[in-house]
Amino acid sequence: MLSFFIIVLVSAILLVLYMVREGFATRVKRHTLEFTDFPQGQQMRIFFISDIHKRNINDKLLALINEKVDAVVVGGDLTERGVPFHKVEKNIKELKKLGPVYFVWGNNDYEVDHKILDALLLHLGVTILDNRAVQLEFETGERVFMLGIDDMNGRKDRLDAALQDAETLGEGFRILVSHNPRILYKISEQDKIRLILSGHTHGGQIRLFGWGLYKKGRIFEKNGVIQLISNGYGTTKIPLRLGAKSETHIITLKQSE
Repeated sequence: MLSFFIIVLVSAILLVLYMVREGFATRVKRHTLEFTDFPQGQQMRIFFISDIHKRNINDKLLALINEKVDAVVVGGDLTERGVPFHKVEKNIKELKKLGPVYFVWGNNDYEVDHKILDALLLHLGVTILDNRAVQLEFETGERVFMLGIDDMNGRKDRLDAALQDAETLGEGFRILVSHNPRILYKISEQDKIRLILSGHTHGGQIRLFGWGLYKKGRIFEKNGVIQLISNGYGTTKIPLRLGAKSETHIITLKQSE
């Protein structure tokens, strides 16, 4: 009986250690997404990271990327209650080494003083996509529009405002960034959204026997829209993962042949 108890105890300790390791693992997944209506002859490379929470952007992550990108997109939950602003500042400065940074609000970002966070991000040159759109232009003049919405959990999202903003900019390929992936069910074909980048779910974070509170991160197509839902970089509540590996993403966009 004692030996059985020891085996169970050791197994439990090893499992927790494995979950801690997974909670702080650093991974970069690479994807190439092709669209018939992407600007001809052009490519765009995006580094997408969501749900940083309490983690650090470290040299290991930057070394795994080891390339300049056209845009760094922070898909919400950059921070949470208890994270000092100097840590947020350091993380943003590290991300800026890769390229210009764009940010959408997540639900946990509102656990800190959001006015201070807003001012800090603007000071650091981050583009905040709070229910608005911006354009990224190639040297040849073709344009890609990046739209972002505010936190859906707090009912701060105004997709209509972001779409109206995009309309004033003109015609171009549209990417929508929303921390919460449920935005998929609010868009329609006439919104001309071709790609959605989201996080929030952590892939369930801890999955037992393949089951979790949310589905694992994935890329899928629905009604002509491709959505990437990331497991995220950090964790919330407890720094543990099981069956939902932490991840960041290099996404290359190009026209399909």
